[in-house]
Amino acid sequence: MEGYWKVHRVIGALYRLLTRLEISGAEHIPAEGGCLIVTNHISRLDTPTLLIAVPRRIYPLAADKYKHFPVFNWLLNISEAVWINRTEFDREALLKSIEVLKRGDVLGIAPEGTRSRSGTLQKAKPGVAFLAARTGVPIVPVGITGTNTMLQDFLHLRRMHICVRFGEAFYLPKYGKLTAEELDATTDLIMSRLAALLPPAYRGVYATTTVATGFAVT
Repeated sequence: MEGYWKVHRVIGALYRLLTRLEISGAEHIPAEGGCLIVTNHISRLDTPTLLIAVPRRIYPLAADKYKHFPVFNWLLNISEAVWINRTEFDREALLKSIEVLKRGDVLGIAPEGTRSRSGTLQKAKPGVAFLAARTGVPIVPVGITGTNTMLQDFLHLRRMHICVRFGEAFYLPKYGKLTAEELDATTDLIMSRLAALLPPAYRGVYATTTVATGFAVT
């Protein structure tokens, strides 16, 4: 645990030096109990950005391909990431994720499953809806912008302007075992909350998705 917070402080210091970081809405994250942080994914910097933006310890759900990237492997192991095989159904990773949530911790997940090369939202996978429905924990959406301009900003000798915007925590209208159709619909509901936190140009396939009614907001 202490190792995590030491890394947290180091990364925070680097961000203050190298970026203009704006964080809003972090008060929406419950102070205790299981919580699912749902984010868009536009850069490899998204994970360290979330680590310093979330005031509680966060356990990332990370693609196992990052085990082959020394720096990210080290960072994710310090964070006790839940490794997942994105190329196939990974039952073990889902069970570990449920364990994290049920013991009262925070799990971070990018529902799209991979980085968006365009920076806009892609169609999300139903795993996020499965986890939320099986655990009943509150969901906190977060929109991140600016992390995908690292190379351009570096070449122009300017600090990255990163914005992290958390939305209100909410609960799903239905829990337990969902049908495939219900999982798809619930995934879209979750992503509509996420899309609403992003500028229109970032909303991608969810650009015309409206925030559905029926949620119980904390």
